[in-house]
Amino acid sequence: MKKVSALLVVLAAAAAIPVVAFAAAPASPAMDSADSAQKGAAASPMADGEVKKVDKDAGKITIKHGPLANLDMPGMTMVFRVKDPAMLEQVKAGDKVKFNVEKLNGALTVMAIEAAN
Repeated sequence: MKKVSALLVVLAAAAAIPVVAFAAAPASPAMDSADSAQKGAAASPMADGEVKKVDKDAGKITIKHGPLANLDMPGMTMVFRVKDPAMLEQVKAGDKVKFNVEKLNGALTVMAIEAAN
């Protein structure tokens, strides 16, 4: 009887291992990827720049910027899309800004922008 009880305990423990492993795994690779993207965006540092041109009709902004650490990109002058066209109402050519850029749907996109202090 003791052997049967011991065997049942071992079988029950073995059956519980896959359940615990399943609970610890992400729900899906897509959800894990989305979580990583959100954490990456939140952790990306703001870069310094100067607005050179604002094109409200095209939804684009030209910024002369310092290094973009999150994209491993040196300083240069570039045209960016903006996540929200309302951002273009906050700035004008000549403004010193801090901004965050991410690659969104294959295009470098300003995700946030604010006046530099």
